[in-house]
Amino acid sequence: MRGDRVEVLVDVGDGVRSFEITATRDGRRVDVSIARGTVEVAEVTRSGQVVRSARFMASRVVAVVEHPAAEQPADSARRRRAPVEGQEHIEFA
Repeated sequence: MRGDRVEVLVDVGDGVRSFEITATRDGRRVDVSIARGTVEVAEVTRSGQVVRSARFMASRVVAVVEHPAAEQPADSARRRRAPVEGQEHIEFA
């Protein structure tokens, strides 16, 4: 979802450096996978195609922090058509 981001903190020898990968468009998400001594963070489309990715040595990674996107306000998320004349409007909670 647009706005999802993952922050990776990596030990660079003289301190810790922060890297951030963000889903930049609607329908994209950020996936994290850890395998064979590497941590891979990728921005992925709906169809599963990787748009951009970053790889880190797992032994150097201090933390992986996932920040989910904030939900949209209720007013902007509920865009609906005007009810047809003669029909009543029912809202479900």
